[in-house]
Amino acid sequence: MHFKREEEDSFALELTPLIDVVFLLLIFFMVSTAFVDFPRRMEIALPTSKSSSEDKQPSKMEIEMTVNKQIFLDGKLVTISELEKRVTDLPRPEKLNVLIRADKNLDFGNIVEVMGILQNAKVVDIGVATK
Repeated sequence: MHFKREEEDSFALELTPLIDVVFLLLIFFMVSTAFVDFPRRMEIALPTSKSSSEDKQPSKMEIEMTVNKQIFLDGKLVTISELEKRVTDLPRPEKLNVLIRADKNLDFGNIVEVMGILQNAKVVDIGVATK
């Protein structure tokens, strides 16, 4: 004689709460990444200027110098000799726009050293970022 159970155990995985959590995480990451400012990778206190002009052209190369005398070329940490080698190896440096973002507390001699390297490599368009 076969008796039928009123409630049989269900071993199926409930996917609805899992899908809800995945969508909530997806929405969280979509909203939180919209507020991240990717161009500002490090804390640099830019010097202020009473007169400045906004550069309409996007610069091709960006050199960031921190107060700890670290140099970042397009977001990658380089030494002064590596910077010199990479700048001198450029195919057409006279067509290149270079923007230097240096901390205002950095020694001016370090900025002049980088500008001298750029001038020796025949880079003509050198800009210094201010706020």
